[in-house]
Amino acid sequence: MNKTEQSLLPDYADSRLANDPPLRAVRAFEAIARLGSVTLAAQELAISPSAVSHQLRVLEGYLQMPLTERQGRRLILSQQGREYYRSIRAAFNVLRQATEHLVDQALTRQVTISLIPLFGMGWFIPRLPAFMRANPQTEINVVYANHRNYLSDASDMSIRFGNGQWAGYQSEKLISGRMVPVCSRDFLRLHGHIDTPDQLLQMPLLHDEERTTWGQWFVQQGVKRPPRSAGPLFEDGLLTLAGVQAGLGCALMREPLIARYLDSGELVKMFDNAIDDGRDYYLCVRKDSDMTPDGVLLQNWLRSEAVK
Repeated sequence: MNKTEQSLLPDYADSRLANDPPLRAVRAFEAIARLGSVTLAAQELAISPSAVSHQLRVLEGYLQMPLTERQGRRLILSQQGREYYRSIRAAFNVLRQATEHLVDQALTRQVTISLIPLFGMGWFIPRLPAFMRANPQTEINVVYANHRNYLSDASDMSIRFGNGQWAGYQSEKLISGRMVPVCSRDFLRLHGHIDTPDQLLQMPLLHDEERTTWGQWFVQQGVKRPPRSAGPLFEDGLLTLAGVQAGLGCALMREPLIARYLDSGELVKMFDNAIDDGRDYYLCVRKDSDMTPDGVLLQNWLRSEAVK
């Protein structure tokens, strides 16, 4: 027996669990049953036919029953062998599919980025076609970031909204989170032009995440009678944007994320006066893992887009 064949001898006596079969022998049997030949099984496993036959005897000895029988010069499965093969076939298919999936992922060079919906819709996705044209080999997975529980984020990188401090992450400011008052073009047409912040006191106001920001903006503009915090409250910026587009009222929104709506004229910036609540959008990566080359490409592209 050569060294290759010796390496195929079962070592389950020391390492396997109580009910584990000799896995090398099971692998040899599966190949015999699937291919219908010891010779073909040997070619697939890159060992000699005698080594395959030995593994078959090992498995039959472990099970204490014959899995094959001779029919003339051919080796066929016994009734027990057919039943056993039907049982293990699904397990081997799962192993093959899992392996193929992992290899495919490595070959496709995927990068996963998580972000909050309005950032994705208003800033990232409109720019993404340019990156994909320049880097067709990189596959981008875009997923939602749970901005109320960033610890659950398992992406390669994330765009986060806050003060830039998240345990276990390196962060760099990408774009400003300053807010400006906006409304829809139809809303302005209905209510007439608004020349001063005081005139906004008579308008329906929408609130993004919290009801205090409008009051802070009015105080910053020197308005002596800030409004009550009445009006609809929306959980995130995407819902607030929908409310503004529907003509429900005026809202303080983060200008970089609605720039394309302002450029198209669908939304109107009522005043240039902005308010900064100390929160911005940050590009974040994990401290405990290295970025892939494709991830670095996406990082550098995001940086370049942010300064345009």
